[in-house]
Amino acid sequence: MEILWAFLLLGGLGLVFGIVLAICAKVFYVKVDTRVDDIKEMLPNYNCGSCGYAGCAGFAEAIVNGEAKNLSRCKPGKPETNFNKIKEYLENNPNEDGTVIKVDI
Repeated sequence: MEILWAFLLLGGLGLVFGIVLAICAKVFYVKVDTRVDDIKEMLPNYNCGSCGYAGCAGFAEAIVNGEAKNLSRCKPGKPETNFNKIKEYLENNPNEDGTVIKVDI
């Protein structure tokens, strides 16, 4: 009988913690901007840091946030293979409020 109580107690605790975890996942959900991943894929992905950011993911996030205005900070990137595609992508995918991110090549 004692082992039954142990199983019931552990099962009940697991159920309660599972419900609390599910509620916390809904309450603290962070929406991720998919444009960061898309722009990261358009960069050369050398992760060299020559742009001044920790890698291509950091540079892509700075572009989407509007912090990096000049794409030529990425030294391995080429205008015809990387930068023109990124500029066109940003023109076709504006911010949620409709503003377009302006970047120079």
